[in-house]
Amino acid sequence: MALVSHGGAGGSAVPLSCPVLTGDNYTIWAIKVEANLDAQVLWEVVVPTEDAAAAVIAKKDKPARAYLFGGLAEDILLQVSSKKTTAEVLASLKARFVGADRVRAARLSTLRGDFDRLVMADGDTLDVYARKISGMAAKYASLGATLEDAEMVKKLLDTVPDDLYTAVAGIEQFCDVETVCFDEVLGRLKAFQERSARRKVALGGERREDQLLLTAAQWEARRRARGGGHDHDDGGSSVDSGARGRRGKCWNCGVRDHFSRDCPEPRKEKALLANVDDEPALL
Repeated sequence: MALVSHGGAGGSAVPLSCPVLTGDNYTIWAIKVEANLDAQVLWEVVVPTEDAAAAVIAKKDKPARAYLFGGLAEDILLQVSSKKTTAEVLASLKARFVGADRVRAARLSTLRGDFDRLVMADGDTLDVYARKISGMAAKYASLGATLEDAEMVKKLLDTVPDDLYTAVAGIEQFCDVETVCFDEVLGRLKAFQERSARRKVALGGERREDQLLLTAAQWEARRRARGGGHDHDDGGSSVDSGARGRRGKCWNCGVRDHFSRDCPEPRKEKALLANVDDEPALL
């Protein structure tokens, strides 16, 4: 069975089919059913208003009950078919799928534990993780409890990845996390994440200091390999034995691969004056 929703005076009729209750989707089913009945002003048969007349409620109860039966699987329908009012049908279904007070308390305790252990998985996006937290709030509501926005905000800020830590610090500094809306915090985190992604693309990726230092070291090695190193030990500088492997030119014999102090050839004097036999005499 489907209810017919009217869009006001002169509006077109829109059929509102009842979702099927399978046993595993009670929370979502109950939300949809309440919305559809409320749209047809039939929810007052479940929660009567102060000025609702008994005759009016009795008249509306029959289509509301028939609407519910149209969304029940056969095995579930047989168990509630003896209920005469819509309120009795819904109460019976809630008792079966939600449980009595003790069962409700136990389920609520389990749900709190699940919420405390909830973390953002490696492959989750912010939207996916936010839906998990919002789903927890819906489960709380189905058990008659409330998951406050402050708890949801704290869970979100405490469990997001490290790359969003800067945004988290800004939110905690400039917003009151006890009163700020969950959707607003989610929007701020998403905006920061998108801005960071655009910045990385604009800069061509992150540049790390250790990579720059490595490049400088490679450049020095290339310079020395091409003969850029010099032997300065004759000037009295202290060089350890490990430096003997550097490529340099011996000032004594002119051969590379060793320093002049280690040269096996006899040491030559460095004459700074010109050979008088090769140059004309000065007058």
